[in-house]
Formats: sequence, C-alpha cells, structure tokens
Amino acid sequence: MYKAACSARLLPRSLSSSPSTASSSPASRLVASRCLALSRPCGAFAGRGRVLRCAGGLSCSPCSTGGAVRQQIGAVAPAVERFQRRMATSATEHAFKNILTSLPKPGGGEYGKFYSLPALNDPRIDKLPYSIRILLESAIRNCDDFQVMKNDVEKIIDWENTSLKLAEIPFKPARVLLQDFTGVPAVVDLAAMRDALAKLGSDANKINPLVPVDLVIDHSVQVDVARSTNALQSNMELEFSRNKERFGFLKWGSTAFQNMLVVPPGSGIVHQVNLEYLGRVVFNTNGIMYPDSVVGTDSHTTMIDGLGVAGWGVGGIEAEATMLGQPMSMVLPGVVGFKLTGKLRSGVTATDLVLTVTQMLRKHGVVGKFVEFHGEGMGKLSLADRATIANMSPEYGATMGFFPVDHVTLDYLKLTGRSDETVSMIEAYLRANNMFVDYNEPQIERVYSSYLELDLNEVEPCISGPKRPHDRVTLKEMKSDWHACLDNKVGFKGFAVPKEQQDKVVKFDFRGQTAELKHGSVVIAAITSCTNTSNPSVMLGAALVAKKACELGLEVKPWVKTSLAPGSGVVTKYLLKSGLQEYFNKQGFHLVGYGCTTCIGNSGDLDESVSAAITENDVVAAAVLSGNRNFEGRVHPLTRANYLASPPLVVAYALAGTVDIDFEKEHIGIGKDGKEVYFRDIWPTTEEIAEVVQSSVLPDMFKSTYNAITKGNPMWNQLPVPEASLYSWDPNSTYIHEPPYFKGMTMSPPGPHAVKDAYCLLNFGDSITTDHISPAGSIHKDSPAAKYLLERGVDRKDFNSYGSRRGNDEIMARGTFANIRIVNKFLSGEVGPKTIHVPTGEKLSVFDAATKYKSEGHDTIILAGAEYGSGSSRDWAAKGPMLIGVKAVISKSFERIHRSNLVGMGIIPLCFKSGEDADSLGLTGHERFTVNLPTDVSEIRPGQDVTITTDNGKSFTCKLRFDTEVELAYYNHGGILPYVIRNMAGAQN
Repeated sequence: MYKAACSARLLPRSLSSSPSTASSSPASRLVASRCLALSRPCGAFAGRGRVLRCAGGLSCSPCSTGGAVRQQIGAVAPAVERFQRRMATSATEHAFKNILTSLPKPGGGEYGKFYSLPALNDPRIDKLPYSIRILLESAIRNCDDFQVMKNDVEKIIDWENTSLKLAEIPFKPARVLLQDFTGVPAVVDLAAMRDALAKLGSDANKINPLVPVDLVIDHSVQVDVARSTNALQSNMELEFSRNKERFGFLKWGSTAFQNMLVVPPGSGIVHQVNLEYLGRVVFNTNGIMYPDSVVGTDSHTTMIDGLGVAGWGVGGIEAEATMLGQPMSMVLPGVVGFKLTGKLRSGVTATDLVLTVTQMLRKHGVVGKFVEFHGEGMGKLSLADRATIANMSPEYGATMGFFPVDHVTLDYLKLTGRSDETVSMIEAYLRANNMFVDYNEPQIERVYSSYLELDLNEVEPCISGPKRPHDRVTLKEMKSDWHACLDNKVGFKGFAVPKEQQDKVVKFDFRGQTAELKHGSVVIAAITSCTNTSNPSVMLGAALVAKKACELGLEVKPWVKTSLAPGSGVVTKYLLKSGLQEYFNKQGFHLVGYGCTTCIGNSGDLDESVSAAITENDVVAAAVLSGNRNFEGRVHPLTRANYLASPPLVVAYALAGTVDIDFEKEHIGIGKDGKEVYFRDIWPTTEEIAEVVQSSVLPDMFKSTYNAITKGNPMWNQLPVPEASLYSWDPNSTYIHEPPYFKGMTMSPPGPHAVKDAYCLLNFGDSITTDHISPAGSIHKDSPAAKYLLERGVDRKDFNSYGSRRGNDEIMARGTFANIRIVNKFLSGEVGPKTIHVPTGEKLSVFDAATKYKSEGHDTIILAGAEYGSGSSRDWAAKGPMLIGVKAVISKSFERIHRSNLVGMGIIPLCFKSGEDADSLGLTGHERFTVNLPTDVSEIRPGQDVTITTDNGKSFTCKLRFDTEVELAYYNHGGILPYVIRNMAGAQN
C-alpha cells in the first residue's frame, strides 16, 4: 500500500466539510483550507521548504498569510487559528518525497526526476483508468497539506469507491489555454483585478499567471470575402480594421503579464495549434517531470485529449483563478470505458465515426464524466481521427474523451516536428510511471464506471442535423429524414412547412444569371473548424472530391457561399504540395482565413439577392459545414437547417446544391459529356487518400509553420504596445471597458444575498444553450447593443460581432438573451429576444425589462427546463445575467461548465426535484419567487434541499447546486474573483 511510501500518516483535510468540523463555518473552513497560494509551492517540485513565491519575486510566509486572512477577511477565529498552527508546524519536506525517482537516459545521465506511481506499491493504482492516474499524479506532486491534502491522494487512489460518492478533490492543471473571444474578457478581468488590488493598498503585480498561459487569436476573422484568390488578405485586413483595439490590448497583455504567450491572428485555430504545437504531453520543469494537463476557455479544449493530454473546457472565471494559483475544485468523475474494435470501412471518415460516437454517448449519458477509449481498434485510428472524437466531447456531454498515449501518439509527435529527444523523454517517463499503453503487451484489465463498445466496421457515412450535433442521419436516410423535418412541427427535427409549399421553387437574379432556391437548398458550404481541418485524411479527401468533380465537369453553383478556413498553415502547405488546392479553388473553396469562421457564426453576409430570395419567400435554406455545432441561429441567421458533415461531404453537398437528395439513387449533376454523375463517381477510396497523405504531409511543414508562429503576421508586428503594468482604460472605447465587478469592493465578504419576491425575467423550456444566453454573432440593428453603439457614434457597418466586443461589459449586458431564435414561454410561441415585464404586462427587450426591474428595486430569477446552458463554455452566459440582475436560475438540469460559471458570478443554481418542472408544478412565471436560503453561509450545505415559495401560495423544493464547499465560499464572497482578490490582498509580502 502506498502508505508505506509516505512516512506521514494520512489525515483528513484540515477544516474540511467532514462532520467532525461542523462547528466552524464553511466559509472559514474554505478560507483556511483553500486560501489562495501566490505560487505553486516549491516543495511540490523538489521537496524543499514550503515558501510561497510572489509574482514580484518576494517570499511570503504561509503563517503570515493565515494571519492576514484572519484579520482582514473576517473568518471565524478558531478555524483560522487551527489553520495557522498547521501551517506553522507542517513538515518542510514534501509529503511524498520518498517516491521522487530519477529517470535515467539510455546513454547516461538523467532526464529528470518524477513522482513515481509504481513506487506507491498500491495494487488499486494498476486498475485505475489512465485519465484518473493523471489526476493522481497531480495531487501527489502538488501535495503540501495546504492546497492539496494527503487525504485527496487517498480519495483518488480509491477512485473505484469514492467516485460513487461524488468526492471533491483539488486539481492543479499544468497550463491554461485561451482564444481571443474568451481571452479578451479574461485579460480585461486580470487588468481590473490589478486595479482592485492597488485600490485595496496591495501590490498590483501579484496578479500574474503562475502557470503557462497560451492565447491564440482565432475567433475574429469573418468570411466577408469568399470565392476569390485575394479572400485571405482581404478578410485579414478587415479583421484588423475591426479589431485593432482588441488586438492591441492583447498584445499589451502579452508583455504586461508574465508567463503568457499570445499567438497572433492568421496563425490557426486554437485547438489545432494546441494539438500540433503547444501540447507538451510531458513537462520537464526545473528537473521535475509530470504529465501535461490543460484547462481552456473554450469547450473544445478537449481536442487535446486525443494526444493523451488531459484537457477540458472551463469558464473564463475558473480559468482566471487557475492562472492565479487557485486549485480547481472538482468532483471526482466516473469514467466510461469505450472499447473500439475492428476498423473503418473504405470511404468512411473520422467525421462519420465521431457523429456515431456522439449519438451513442448522448444516449448512454456521460455528463460530468470522463470517457476513456481503449481496445484493439485503437491501433487502426490515426491521431487525427482520435483528436476529432476528443474534440466533440462537449457534444456528447463528457468532461473528456481521453485517448491514452501509445505508439500512434509518438508517431504523431514526430510527424508534427517534435524532436526525437523530446519524444524519447515522453515515452520513457510515461512508461516508467505506468501511463503508456503498449498494445503489443498484455493489458491489465482496468476498472470503469460503465462500459460501451463499438465495432468500427459498423460505422456508416452520415451527417448530423438540422439543429443539433447528436441528431445523426445516415446518408441513405437523409432524403426521407429531410422530408420528415419539413412535415414535423417546429422543433429540433421540424420546420412545419405546409405540404403544398414544400416543392415550391424560387427563381431570382444572381449577378446577371438566373438562379433558383427551394427548401433544402445549400447556400453555405464551409470547410471549417479544428474538428476536421486538423485531419489530413478528410482534408485531402475533400480536395480529391473537388478534383474528381472538376475532371467530370461538375461545378458548385456560384450562389453557394463556399469557403476553406483551415486550422493551421500546415494544411495550406500539404494542399499545395499535393497539387490539390487548385481544385478547391475551381470549386469556389478558396482560402478565406486561418480561424474558426463559419463554425462559430462568423460566416459573413450572403449575397443580397440570395438573402432576399430566402427572406421574401420563407425558404428553409441549408448550410453544410465541417464544424462541431449547428444550433439554430448559430451558423447564419438565414440558414434554418444546418448540417455537420465531413469535409468531403461538404464538397459533395455543395456540388449537389441541396440536402434533399439520396446520394445512392440520385445523380449529383450532369457531367461535361452529358452523362449523369453520381456520388460514387467522385468519392475517393481510403487507399487513394492514404497515398496522398503519405506523400504530402511532412514534418518540415510543421516545423517551418511554427518556427515563426509569433512573428509571422506583419500587421500584428506593427501594433504599438504601451509598457505600463496597469492598463490605461479609455472611457470612450466600445471594445475595452473597465468592468464593474470590483467597484466599491472592501475586504469584508458581502455574504449570501436574499432572494425575496423576485420576478421571473424569462421562462424557458429545454435545451437553452449558451448561444441563446450569451451575446454571440452579429449585432442586430434594432437591439439595445446597437442603440448603445449608435449613441456613441459607431456606424452600423462597424458594429462588428458580439464576440469581438466581449471586453466591453456595457455591450455584453445589452446583448444577453438577444438571440433572435430564443423561445420564451411568456411570448406564447413568438420567437425572439423579448419578454414580458410582469407588473405592467409590457413586452420589452430582455435588457430593457431587466433594467426596469432593477430600477424598481426588484430581483429577478429565470425558470428553465433540462440542459440549461449547454453548448460552448462562455463566461458571458453567466456574467451577462449577473450584470442585468438575475439572482438565481431554477432548471431541470444544468450543463457542467455553465453551472460552474453561474456559481463563479454569484448566481444561485437550483434544480427541480426529479420528475418535476415549472409546468408540472403549475408555475406560469407570473408569480413572485422567494428562495428560502439561510443568510448565514455557515448554515448552508452543498446540495441541500431549498424551499421556494411564491406569492400565490405555491411551495416546492429544489436541490441547491452549489456542489462543493469551495463553491459556497465563492458565493459568500460574491463570486470567485472577489474571493481571489481578498485572499491576495490579505496575504502579507
């Protein structure tokens, strides 16, 4: 047992949530046990004395830190005194120093030292899933009986039992990943936190990332220009003209904050850059080796799981706390073992596989869990195929879709330009620490929480849609499914088009030639998103489809907006080497930019004639894209049907011009010889694709692309950068604005806020996504945000997108719940961003109604159905509601990251009891709601029952979704960031 390797006995966490410490309040317990460290303790690396290192280079005594907390944060004295005594008397050596082991190099010397899991001598570890072993290693390495306790290590080792009990553990990721939409508000918050610390009389430079932070600017480029050889340059110039201020701010952040790398615009998509370049797999820091792990402010951070790096999406609020040394508090997850057997049939793509896996896992139920892939089929999947599956973890609901490191991983690292020495070090470390899978050796049976199995040979070509990623449709069923969608009532699989209108054809003039649209006509065909553009097989496969179509005389209709937006410059290099880019160009798939584009709604305008034909005739137009999200209103306001497909299928549907087609029976078009051309005529074999991949995708392409990654954009290089460590806020800026979160902040926590006689601001059904909640996409000309911009002299053509203005809280508050497709029960079927002001019955924009409630002194709540907050991890989906006065959300269930973000902003998440919802309880939303929570945080427990009463005599019970004691502390402080600031301000240099 591992206790033999650790001389100190195992103790429960001091001041934890155990019954034996119930006499102290949760807030004081948390302030003591989770008090923010200003740096990773030195002892966590090399067994030295536990001295905390501030960002400014000063040393801090843990004991004095505890004293400052006692005096200034108002924690209960006995709890803090116990904490002080522990910190004063704790051992100066690392708790697990006995398992710190040297890793020798084959030719002599050592790679470094590591905390050895085999040296713990505990048979339970051999059965642990590989993903859980990463959590275990982190807990051991960071164990200091301060932020991470020895009892946390025991919980993880005993995962088979403790995961069933929803045990809470701390986790310290190795690094943080940002993209610019979520990165700008994160850097804005860091800058504001510096100001807040200065105003509290503390050292502002304490606010510095203490783990590596990589920020990739990829969310700003839009497809303004398409089907043109100069599209790339034109779109980049427009991107810089719109976002110069934001980009300048991020460039300031890259110099003002330590440990922060900013990758300029035009370099690629964050997750593909992470996969091909930023992912370390194993860190070697100051001679201590440990697995790479990452949290990111984009839900598709999970793509890196395909490389064997544990990574997942968190809210921007959590990411900021992680940057500042705060351990993440998480519930030890269950792990679903997903066994893969067999191999994919010829012509079946990784996209077909991931859509199949997504549907299976959604049905199985994996929310809040890890999924770990294993089995003999793993050897038949390329690393890029694995990354595609891992990328879509948010779509199947898992925290991670994890692929342990094996020989396929090592081959990919070499392909992408990692040095032989680095790859040898990675393999040696992972083998030594029992974290490497060698399918040539007998496998020890690992224990999982539940089990699934898929024979890869059974996967069929498919797409997903028209409104959700997990609504998979096989190609052979697509035509019948489309007609069913036309017939069905409005919903996720329905448009309610009357029978007599389903076959109508709309003719219009497109730049001097006759064009036509009908229901199902494809108006956007986009090869986009890191989900697929990181995979050479599907990218070169798509190019081969374009080539075969060209040779047969087929062309995409000119009114279809086609685009190619790869996730890195490597894609362009191998397309050019293969000679296939010219065929993409001939079909209109010109390079438009290196960024997310259509996948996140940056699809740009359709031609005015196409837009008019759609809107004037109520055409259900279609978009087909190689992305990961297709929620209604996300891809483009005028495409009500949106289908996710592999890049080759994107080209095929663009050629067909419609989704209303049976590819097996109907021809795609007429070739140059007058003969009908079918899908099978243009579809490449797996062998054809593999041959081109082998000859065209080379390591030097990755090396040359990433050698110049931070200096390769001349427009970025020319941006001026102020040198001050505090940001000089421009009050007239409509892009960067000092947020109000810390104004008037004192050292005393505000405590729990009462929610009494609150009005319901919005009454929702199921599946309200962060796309509905968070400001996203274009700014509508009649919206409150547009009014704000016009009042400040911004022309409509310069509105840009909500995403680009995430650094301005005034605009983002006005854009909260502004999605044109949002369905609010108050409006009796009317769709749009309006609500009813209950006291007067007025129909107002959501922002205007919220402002009216605030001016009248009323709190507001939201009623919702299941899966509230699903979709991308967007901190503004929590910040926005907080800013407009929402105090609580009552739903059937929450998406994992969004619930955490609500907590981080001080909003109370509550869940109806199983089998109940607003409708079953007879709630109309016109009631006034009182949440009967104690006003003393010491009387609140995670997950407790809470009684909600209304002014008309109704009463019902909900579950409080503060899931951990740490979250209660955040609530007591008014959110996670005020909690962090008070801890930092209370720490004496």
